[in-house]
Amino acid sequence: MKGTVGELGEFGLIRELTSRLTATPAVRVGPGDDAAVVAAPDRRVVASTDILVEGRHFRRDWSTAYDVGRKAAAQNLADIAAMGAVPTALLLGLVVPAELPVTWPTELMDGLRDECQVAGASVVGGDVVRGDTITVSITALGDLRNQEPVTRAGAQPGDLVAVTGWLGWSAAGFAVLSRGFRSPRAFVEAHRRPEPPYHAGPAAAGLGATAMCDVSDGLIADLGHIAEASKVRIDIRSGAIDIPSQMNDIGQAVGVDPMQWVLTGGEDHAIVATFPPDVKLPARWKVIGEVLNPSALPQVTVDGAPWTSKGGWDHFGGEIES
Repeated sequence: MKGTVGELGEFGLIRELTSRLTATPAVRVGPGDDAAVVAAPDRRVVASTDILVEGRHFRRDWSTAYDVGRKAAAQNLADIAAMGAVPTALLLGLVVPAELPVTWPTELMDGLRDECQVAGASVVGGDVVRGDTITVSITALGDLRNQEPVTRAGAQPGDLVAVTGWLGWSAAGFAVLSRGFRSPRAFVEAHRRPEPPYHAGPAAAGLGATAMCDVSDGLIADLGHIAEASKVRIDIRSGAIDIPSQMNDIGQAVGVDPMQWVLTGGEDHAIVATFPPDVKLPARWKVIGEVLNPSALPQVTVDGAPWTSKGGWDHFGGEIES
């Protein structure tokens, strides 16, 4: 489609965006009315929201609009799964300049729609506003299906710490892109389009997970959230974490220990959880540590000792200490 957002107009843009959508059976009223109606059989709704700002969270010379759509949906739907819920719906708030080509928001919507389909959800509505900087705001909804939510506050001393999904891949891809390269492609794509293990969240709840979150700010930082909420210490065993040979190659090329990416790199949206020690975990889960009684050490340690490098991301302070 040719032309700009300004030439198409607000309602023309909305028509173009909503025409690209499909609905799941959970959607009772979709886009086009004052509000959407989404079935909530559990009678509880899990909700999460995130904002992506151009230049802060994505760059158009690194990622296509479709990539941004996939990533924006993934990081929100992963939060739903990490509560032990099944994603059902997504709402979009979009701020765009009038001179932006229409192809950008339409490709963004295609990315949102396709990532929702992976998770079993639908885009059900939203709003568009004119502004100077592209801003993508997402609200995701989910259903607990008669399970109790798995929060960050339930980890107990003696529990196992296990993870499923990629660790450090997005950070390695960011390092590659930052140096002007586009390969190894698998790591670049992991940064552009994370692949959260959506089904693992509700499955973990069914297995008796005591605490859970997705790895968005970095493994140490996110386990720190669990440790703080649960009032425990968590120790990670670095030897239990496999580092792909290509990640080692990238680390050598850029002068970074790849374990740094694994432990502190965010935006992979893997799921990390704690489980009672007698739980038999499926092969997709990798045990990487244990929950201990609180001590004078930092709440998250690596091989029994504090991790001395930076540990995660804070939107207002940048990297934070572990």
